Amino acid sequence: MRTEALAFWVREPGAGEIRPVRLPEPGTDDVVVRTLCSGISRGTETLVFRGEVPKSQYGVMRAPFQDGEFPGPVKYGYLNVGVVEHGPRDLLDRTVFCLYPHQTAYVVPAADVLPVPDRVPPERAVLAGAVETAVNALWDAAPLVGDRITVVGAGMIGCCVARLLTRFPAVDVTVVDVDPAKAKVVTRLGAGFASPAEAKDGRDLVVHASATSSGLQLALDLLAREGTVIDLSWYGDAEVQLSLGGAFHSGRLRIRSSQVGTVSPARSGSRTLVDRRALALDLLRDPAFDALITGVSPFDELPDLMSRLAAGSQSALCHTVSYGEG
Repeated sequence: MRTEALAFWVREPGAGEIRPVRLPEPGTDDVVVRTLCSGISRGTETLVFRGEVPKSQYGVMRAPFQDGEFPGPVKYGYLNVGVVEHGPRDLLDRTVFCLYPHQTAYVVPAADVLPVPDRVPPERAVLAGAVETAVNALWDAAPLVGDRITVVGAGMIGCCVARLLTRFPAVDVTVVDVDPAKAKVVTRLGAGFASPAEAKDGRDLVVHASATSSGLQLALDLLAREGTVIDLSWYGDAEVQLSLGGAFHSGRLRIRSSQVGTVSPARSGSRTLVDRRALALDLLRDPAFDALITGVSPFDELPDLMSRLAAGSQSALCHTVSYGEG
């Protein structure tokens, strides 16, 4: 049985490294998982890598299996897909998803892994965390048949929201982004694309996922009377500035936050975190989500890769990490 593994750590803000780790002896209710691939949640993980988590949010922003403390050294991440090498018979040799950081193998309670459904390849399954965020956002937003909806920000989260919205009857979905290269991905997801200058106003609902003040301002400006912005962005310690003159009060506009750490109040009485994650994995049977996987790098390149992603010198929606034989 495995006793050692390798893990990616943020040694200090702006610097990462691969470290050896000793695996604990698994208990009777544990599983040993060999990682097949993991995904980088670019927005949150680059904030962590740059050391931009506010001190007031250190507790809130802890990942489920985080080691260390912000700003570092810290082992952080939550999009991991692997195969069970040791554990209960019903999970043995199954491909599973877990909210675990970037590590070649790990030991966790069996209750903290979920089997990946048939016809969902491991590389697509790493999107489960993003789709789960999108599910929670739409539980918060409660879109209606025939709504005119815009998603501001064509990152991984925004694109997942857009894909789910395209499955609502008669809903008009447009994704707005400053990068025209995103148009091809958005089109593959079945939504329309527009630059900020081309974006139509009069929208019933706008989902904001650009993590910028200008994006949030645009989201407000696009709303119809009594419309709502659902804000999914995590800004870290960056200051957000808005102009709330104009139609904000006269139009009775609303801004509502949505965060994946808890189940939306709309479903908290009938769904658990596990239920929501299982739903996200089931939704990933849709091959259209493959459009979001825009790159892959081997595990040993993670320190350099995270530096490039954090600096903005490498673009990506969902960049996956491959582990070979773990």
